[in-house]
Amino acid sequence: MTTSGSRHSGTGRRHLAAALMTVASLGLTLIPGAPALAAPQDAPQGGDRVEQLGAAQPAAGTSPGTAAAPAWPDSGAGASTARRMAGLRGDPARLRDFLRQMPKGGDLHTHLSGAVPTESLIELAARDGLCIDKTMTAVPAPCADGARPAQDAVDDRDFRQQVIRAWSMEDFKETDEESGHDHFFSAFGKFGAVTHTHRGRLLAAVSRTAVKNSQSYVEPLFTPRGGDLAALGKAVEWNPDFAQMRKTLLAGDGMDTYVEKAANDTEGYLGEYYDELGCATSDPEPACAVDLRFVFQVGRAYDPKYVFTQLLAGFLMAENHPYYVGVNLVQPEDDPVALRDYRLHMRMIRYLQTVYPTARVTLHAGELTEKLASAEDRRFHIREAVRTAGAERIGHGVSVMSEDRPGQLLRSMARRKVAVEVPLTSNCQILEVCGAEHPLRRYLDADVPVALATDDQGVSRTDITDEYERAATEHHMSYRELRASARASLDHAFVQGHSLWRGPGDYRPGRDCVGSDPRAGEATSRCQAMIEESPKAALQWKLEQDLADFEARHGVRR
Repeated sequence: MTTSGSRHSGTGRRHLAAALMTVASLGLTLIPGAPALAAPQDAPQGGDRVEQLGAAQPAAGTSPGTAAAPAWPDSGAGASTARRMAGLRGDPARLRDFLRQMPKGGDLHTHLSGAVPTESLIELAARDGLCIDKTMTAVPAPCADGARPAQDAVDDRDFRQQVIRAWSMEDFKETDEESGHDHFFSAFGKFGAVTHTHRGRLLAAVSRTAVKNSQSYVEPLFTPRGGDLAALGKAVEWNPDFAQMRKTLLAGDGMDTYVEKAANDTEGYLGEYYDELGCATSDPEPACAVDLRFVFQVGRAYDPKYVFTQLLAGFLMAENHPYYVGVNLVQPEDDPVALRDYRLHMRMIRYLQTVYPTARVTLHAGELTEKLASAEDRRFHIREAVRTAGAERIGHGVSVMSEDRPGQLLRSMARRKVAVEVPLTSNCQILEVCGAEHPLRRYLDADVPVALATDDQGVSRTDITDEYERAATEHHMSYRELRASARASLDHAFVQGHSLWRGPGDYRPGRDCVGSDPRAGEATSRCQAMIEESPKAALQWKLEQDLADFEARHGVRR
């Protein structure tokens, strides 16, 4: 479990409020729908804070659409743009430039600690005066024998490359001693001393990368104050009666105190984020316009009492805090404890959903191969995540064809509109499932919603444009399929509010927006009201406008 950065004072919260006001005055949309943090100086203290944070969340859901409507996705410019992309397939440089500029919606599967460029982590380590020991692990000063100041990795090119290789997949070649899977996951422990702090700066780095790659929304995964949760879990005995286990953890003020401190820390992260990007200045960075929501990550490789403690905290944060919108299980799915307790974890989540219905669920499931897990373990993970835990999204889903009745499972996911988050690069690096061996085309052909994602772009040395390029070149995804992935990323985002579109997977305008034209920037009064009230609809409207502009610029004239 990880620990968070230090708490920020009331001054930091005032800076946050000032930043939001300044950004609003500049006409930028940062993180709509979060009134409790827009005026944090007015938030009550103590136990009342949780009720205040939870009171103003917009309801999630989809606005029903009944009237026939023009299909925004199928404009003449869109067809022309599809022909343009098809003509670029033989020119990698021009294809990448085209895809970099293409509006891509959001990244729904990105771990904050693994998303930051390695060079940025090295700079933060040097700024903190850390050392790098013989195992290439960042450690506190003073530097012991064999350790070097992290500043050396800034000044010494050769040493810098050594650190980059240890902290990422740069130039990695598998050996008998270390697989890609093991090198990938070991990297996090090496730079953990950096990513356990500076969460605001890490978020700023992620938003900078997003805006450079034409993305408008990111859902980073992380755990606030993980050390506090470890202490809470240690203080209780495991009880397989989930209701009693929850009751024990809520006795006293330990969990309430955790939620309050985690909320305060989050304001601190966001204050640091806005300061780093200059969002309160007259010249904010473009990254200030990227919207963020957080998914609470829970380590699955611990004893049950610790997993349940983290899950309870995650559901509480998602229920009561506008920035935390969902929960997810992380750590290698093939870990012995994770395999042993997989069904138990699914039941934990199902129970907590009955108590905290606001929280949304996305789960790593099917990040397995025959080299990592037995046929028995690969036959039910995705199905249990969907059927038992009620996951609305699945991360990875690589082992889907090893599941019992895979065709039926794919049809069920398509019918339920359960999306799959697909990070092609990490699947290739960690699982060695690349190109045609990947089930991406299986999902597409079954009409399962697909949202391309990055997973850990800093560790993988990739970005979302690389993922789109892989999808286009290795999996022959067309422009329309890539555009559907961009839309799916906002359709299935956990950001609060009603959808602009007609229904899940149906990207025609919903009832309130019939007659609106994002190409001309014209919305009916009802549609405009929805855009102003719904953060999700606002993001979707912006995507439609950006796609219309992109297609107007990149279409092929007849």
